[in-house]
Amino acid sequence: MRRSLDRIYRASGYIAAFFLFAIFLVVLTQVTLGLIDEIFSVLIGKAYGLQIPGYARFSGYFLAAATFFALAYTFKEGSHIRVSLVVQHLPAGVQRWVEVWCCAVAAILAGYFTLQMISLVHDSYRFNDVSGGLIAVPLWIPQVSMVIGLVILTLALVDETLRVLLGHRPSYADAEGLLDQTRDETTDPPDTTPTSTAR
Repeated sequence: MRRSLDRIYRASGYIAAFFLFAIFLVVLTQVTLGLIDEIFSVLIGKAYGLQIPGYARFSGYFLAAATFFALAYTFKEGSHIRVSLVVQHLPAGVQRWVEVWCCAVAAILAGYFTLQMISLVHDSYRFNDVSGGLIAVPLWIPQVSMVIGLVILTLALVDETLRVLLGHRPSYADAEGLLDQTRDETTDPPDTTPTSTAR
């Protein structure tokens, strides 16, 4: 079960990376087309208006998909911003229950947002809402990626709540420990005291 969940979170991260790369390709193609068009206007005095129809809108859809698909993976990897100034100074027993409370509340909120997003997708599909611009895209299509990302995030939060409740160390705590260790290594001055060698 643990391996299956970790694979889901990892796959979600890969999908997010794919959509980020898709944004890169769209923007790169648009810039290239604009450059070619500019060269034509200089050489032959005529611009053809080369462009990807609705490229900005598609980049926005890809960005939304990348953001929501990345939520669960970055949470499990400890990349979300957490204010742990108080929590890290609590006794171990109290800290565990605070972590359980935080994860449980986050899971409830994520579940609520997921249900609201599902309702939005259903309404978009039922009323046949489409985007503006040259290419009319049914809005439920990009919205589905947001629903899937929120479902996986809710699963990750419930998983983490049960994990901490059963007495395990939070998965995101390992990454935070590495950050603290790196911070200590960069702030501590190097030891330049000469060492004497015994003869």
